Amino acid sequence: MFTIDQIQKEHQKVKSGADFPVYINSLKTLGVSWYQTWVFDGHTDFNGGSTERISSKSKYANLTIAESCNAAQFEIDLQTHQKGGTDYPTFCRQSADAGIEKWIVDLNAMTCTYFDKKGNTVLTENIPG
Repeated sequence: MFTIDQIQKEHQKVKSGADFPVYINSLKTLGVSWYQTWVFDGHTDFNGGSTERISSKSKYANLTIAESCNAAQFEIDLQTHQKGGTDYPTFCRQSADAGIEKWIVDLNAMTCTYFDKKGNTVLTENIPG
């Protein structure tokens, strides 16, 4: 069973999107199989096995998620973040402005899928191993 403290310890090592693959592998080692992050307040629901589920606390004041999705701008912001050009809070604000409601990371499939407020898939990426 993993704990929020263990997950937070690993997350503290992430300084930009460039650190994301290492973070993902650390979570897999802890036993996390998938998680979803909610952009409006930054909390994350972590899941492992069939019954393990824990949630983190909100990370920041609530953001307003744009009603319509600007997928093109989101992809630009995501690429900038992944190259280390923005920190996590900036990326979350940009995601909200672009209409991204949440993302789900599947650690078994090694994918990250971003969704708009209507539940539509905006983008699915493979996570480098």
